[in-house]
Amino acid sequence: MGGFFGIASKNDCIDRLFYGVDYNSHMGCKRAGMATVNGGIFTRAIHNIENAYFRNKFEGDLKDFSGGCGIGVISDTDAQPIIVNCHLGKFAIVTVGRINNIGELEKEMLAKGHHFCEHSYDIINPTEMIAALISEGTDIVDGIRKVFKRVKGSCSMLLLLDGKIIAARDFWGRTPVAIGEGEDGYACASESCSFSNLGFEQCYELGPGEIVEVSSEGYKQLQSPQSHNQICSFLWIYYGYPVCRYEGRNVDRMRYIAGRDMGANDDTEVDFVSAIPDSGIGMALGYSQGKKVPYLRGIVKYTPTWPRSFTPSTQERRELVAKMKLIPNKALLRGKKVAFCDDSIVRGTQLRDNVRDLRKAGVEEIHMRISCPPLIHSCQFLNFTASKSDLELITRRAIQRLEGDADKNLDLYSISSSPQYNAMIEEIRRELDLTSLKFCTIENIVDAIGLPKEKICTHCFDGSSFYTLE
Repeated sequence: MGGFFGIASKNDCIDRLFYGVDYNSHMGCKRAGMATVNGGIFTRAIHNIENAYFRNKFEGDLKDFSGGCGIGVISDTDAQPIIVNCHLGKFAIVTVGRINNIGELEKEMLAKGHHFCEHSYDIINPTEMIAALISEGTDIVDGIRKVFKRVKGSCSMLLLLDGKIIAARDFWGRTPVAIGEGEDGYACASESCSFSNLGFEQCYELGPGEIVEVSSEGYKQLQSPQSHNQICSFLWIYYGYPVCRYEGRNVDRMRYIAGRDMGANDDTEVDFVSAIPDSGIGMALGYSQGKKVPYLRGIVKYTPTWPRSFTPSTQERRELVAKMKLIPNKALLRGKKVAFCDDSIVRGTQLRDNVRDLRKAGVEEIHMRISCPPLIHSCQFLNFTASKSDLELITRRAIQRLEGDADKNLDLYSISSSPQYNAMIEEIRRELDLTSLKFCTIENIVDAIGLPKEKICTHCFDGSSFYTLE
């Protein structure tokens, strides 16, 4: 996925830009970048953060930046920001999203005489593609409209110009963009948690397809929002930081409500509830309250030397790191029946290892409770599952065993009351060696978020999707 932060202030913004971008580190773990402009002079730095903290990588660069206006990004995909000089002027750009038709767009743009400079692994840099599409507009706003019309997938962005920032939210609103007001200017960000400690208070949230100009004096609308919305439900379930809010709905409250409602309707006998940290904590606290059983830390995350951004180059090492971060508390677990709460099951590899360790720790019964529905479809809009094939999903492998075809009857497997759904859950339970397994339903998620179903993207659960302009 990814997250960005921008600031336009009357005074020097470098330190606040630095820490504001850092507050998006939970949104990605591959690349990060910052850019500032001062008197028309752009300065940029980009680093690989797969095996390091953002702060460690960029602190040495701060002396090179200057000015009151800048943007930055944490990205799970391409190297950003890109600095562009075209007939619309010079600007830096950062993006969050996914371009599903990037190959098709590349052929079209090359045929028109465009060229692309930024490549990684023989793939066009998506942010450079967005910049090229914008450059075809009669002005910046017209260029962003062209992005919305031509990109299949999603794209939110910040453009840095001399003295101002243009913020645009994805046409379907799949990712959030908020504006914060401070004493000497304004900031815009993917995550509202980046505001409060830097002296900003959230004052506005862009609607789907909305374009806003932000300066040290204020913000003004350049294009009004669309009436539709398809914000990603996984922002609340997993990606979002607990103190953040989207569409006025707080992340941790949503997790608490989902867990509370699940616990209140679960008749399984357990001794206590434990979270799989970190994103399972909010749900586990709610589940404990709803079921009226104690919350204890049966698994503890070791954070001093294992930052979330540490991402080894091989799958084997990634699985080892995931295991090394979590330590079972044997004194609490031995001989107990425990409900463990987690955000999701994607491939199932990490959970399988966790269960094995819990069995060794002496847990009598392992009841897994998941705060989202089963993931039946790969993400088409934000890359949150990073699955190269649907068969990497544990659900699709279970369906393949049950049906002989991983793509058969997917609509029925998405319905929590269907025999197919129950068979799939039982297949996954056996594969993972769990005493019992339950998922939140789509209805639970919608109720916990508090938005109408049509305002939330649930593609990964039920295959629903929207691509084209109305």
